[in-house]
Amino acid sequence: MSRNELFDITGQVAVLTGGAGVLCAEMALSLGRAGAKVVLLDIGEEAMEGLSQKLDGEGIENLSIKTNVLDKSSIEEAARKTLDAFGRVDILINGAGGNKPAATTGPDKPFFDMPEDAVKWVFDLNFMGTFLVCQVFGKYMAEQKSGNIINISSMNAITPLTKIPAYSAAKAAVSNFTQWLAVHVSHHYSTDIRVNAIAPGFLLTDQNRFLLTNKEDGSLTDRGKTIIDHTPAGRFGDPEDLVSTIMWLVAPSSKFVHGIVVPIDGGFSAFSGV
Repeated sequence: MSRNELFDITGQVAVLTGGAGVLCAEMALSLGRAGAKVVLLDIGEEAMEGLSQKLDGEGIENLSIKTNVLDKSSIEEAARKTLDAFGRVDILINGAGGNKPAATTGPDKPFFDMPEDAVKWVFDLNFMGTFLVCQVFGKYMAEQKSGNIINISSMNAITPLTKIPAYSAAKAAVSNFTQWLAVHVSHHYSTDIRVNAIAPGFLLTDQNRFLLTNKEDGSLTDRGKTIIDHTPAGRFGDPEDLVSTIMWLVAPSSKFVHGIVVPIDGGFSAFSGV
């Protein structure tokens, strides 16, 4: 098999939830440049429009659909529009997720007073927002007997971080669900449907910037310094650092890779701190 054949996804239809977010935008561009047709699902229409224009500018066939990943009817409508436009779905990347300050502990926010609605919001967005989308789009993959699902977990799923109990718990659920779904679809539907996840380490995003950098001058907080000190790569990750793993997982050459969670953390999990 030639190098091009190893990674050829020309003509495949790739659906990304949270598609206009910082991480998935990089994935969408890379998938499109590799020949895929890109479907962006996001609740933010303005951000989707901007990314769609960028995809258009590179000649990448794409579709944007406003979608609430916590509303199954919204997801079902997005799936219908995707099938109407392209006739199938080959790749699903569940990128919708995030944390919020109200679900984060701190000196003035003890765990015992953490609002229930904030915890539920974070857990639902990260876990249920993955679960429901897998139900809807996975059903079409089951019918066509092929497909490739990639969930976004986190290194927090392996060792929970301080301050963010809801986010860590939700990502642990995503990792567990990824492995469960991999077995389920193979046993009951098709061995040509694959399910995997990536587990990013510390990337500086809008969701965690308030924890890692000082708003006033952008300098590192004590937490941010600790992370860098415990990351052998010596830096936070960039969205681009996730792309090569995504491209490997969607490629035909990785067809025996199934039911795993791939760490992308700059060595953070390998360092004991000593």
